[in-house]
Formats: sequence, structure tokens, C-alpha cells
Amino acid sequence: MGSNTLRVVEIDCVTKERVREYEKAVKTAENLYSTRLISKGAQSRILSALEEADKIFDFKNRRVFAVTTEAMRLAKNAKNVLKSIKDRFGIEFKIIDGELEAELTKVGVLNALSRLGFELKSYVLFDLGGGSLELSFVNGSKSRTKSFPIGILKMTQKYDSLVDIERKITEELRVLDEFIDGQSANFLVTTAGTPTTVCAFLQGMDYESYDYRKINGKKLSTEDFDKAMKKLLEMKKEQREFWVGTNRGDVVCVGIVIVKSVMKKLGYSTCIVCDDGLREGLAITNL
Repeated sequence: MGSNTLRVVEIDCVTKERVREYEKAVKTAENLYSTRLISKGAQSRILSALEEADKIFDFKNRRVFAVTTEAMRLAKNAKNVLKSIKDRFGIEFKIIDGELEAELTKVGVLNALSRLGFELKSYVLFDLGGGSLELSFVNGSKSRTKSFPIGILKMTQKYDSLVDIERKITEELRVLDEFIDGQSANFLVTTAGTPTTVCAFLQGMDYESYDYRKINGKKLSTEDFDKAMKKLLEMKKEQREFWVGTNRGDVVCVGIVIVKSVMKKLGYSTCIVCDDGLREGLAITNL
């Protein structure tokens, strides 16, 4: 359960591939940065989404591993919210720190890309969520990972326009300087809702017809993000959400601004996109 999206997956213990999945934007971090609370509206959306997912996965009769990230790390009422979920569904969410989040994400990404024949010995992994940004520089068996409190919902809630967000994100990305500090890699790999959504949109897939198998391993350029942004901004809200999902139209556009800014900061004009990430890494690690 992230700051914006609830994602559930069932993994085959032998093949380590997906059996079925569920995803819904619940905006966990709605108004969080001003109140430091998970709002009543967010709690209602989370419970409603879990109710839908429970009909698919039957949580109380299954082996379930569940984690939650930046929003719950910050929320003063996180313990009460997670207790209500456990009481109702039997799911015990663990709040994990940013470094573990990045490590689990790396496991999920590498599992997916290795199945596709990628041999990435030197790469930087970039995951932009609703509440935080995780970076991992990997060179062979060595890796360096760090989480930064820069997320899509935070930017959306704090600033009124894409121009303001672009200016502010450039300022906020200065915190990456010390971590990057001359490090480089041959490839940029990204696993996040924004690049996967843009990748699907540019292939003509709407939200309901989304197919992760057509996403994993694809490459996107900064020009691709520009093209998607232009098309999305020309649409009315209803049409935009048909393509990118309910409650995700504004978030995706803000995400594009941030992704492009990070790519520029890291010095990459293209990225490899992977839909697999934290939830797959969590499942595989616990097999």
C-alpha cells in the first residue's frame, strides 16, 4: 500500500510469475502533508479497495505478506488505521523504511528483467511513488540505495501548477547531489506508475486494457514523455482518466514532470520501464 496506490499480486512459488493481480488508486496520502493524518476519505477508499481485492484473493485463507510505505511512515494515526485493516481483513501491514522499500523493489525488477533476457550489471534503478523517491546505483554485486521524501502527491498537494512543480522539483532534487556524487551506470531502469502508464498510453492501451507484459523491458525517451504530456493535457478530465485511471489524471501529469527532471538530473535521455517492483519483490523474498 503506497501513498497513492494499493497493489496486490499473487505469485506462483515455483515460476515466480504472476497468477493474478489487483490495483487501485486510493490516495493514501490525501492531505497528509498538512495534517499528518490518513484522512477519513483515504481510509474509506483503502477499505473499499481491500473489500474488492478480498473477493479475488480471499485474504483470511491465504498466505499474505503486506507492507506500506511513506504515507504510513509519516501519519500520526497509522497504527490505528492499520489495526482497523487487520481487524477487518486479517492483513497485518508492516511499515517499512525507504531503504528496504528500494531493496525489495530491486528484487522484483531484476526478476522480471532477467526473464526477458536482460543482463544489467551496471544500472541505476529509479522508483517514484506518491510519497517518496528511491534510487539504487548497482554495479555487479555492489549496490547503494537511498530513499528521498520526494513524491508525486506531495508535489500535487503543495503546488498549484505544473510550472511551479517543475521549478520546485528542480530545487528539491539538489538533495540527490551528495548521493549521486560522480556515480554512473550504463542503464536507467524505472519502475513506477508514471512511466508504466505513459508506456501503455503511447501503445494505445487504456487503463482497463493495461497489460504489464507489453510494458516490461520497453524503453521510453524524454521525447516520449513530452508527447504523452501534450496529448493528456489536451484531453478533458473524463477522457484523461479513461486512459490513465480514475483519480490518476492529475497525478500522472505531475509524475511526468518529476520523471523528466530526475532523468535530466541523472543524465539519461532514455529509460527501461518495468512494471514489476515492490510487491513482486516482497513476494519473491518471502518464498
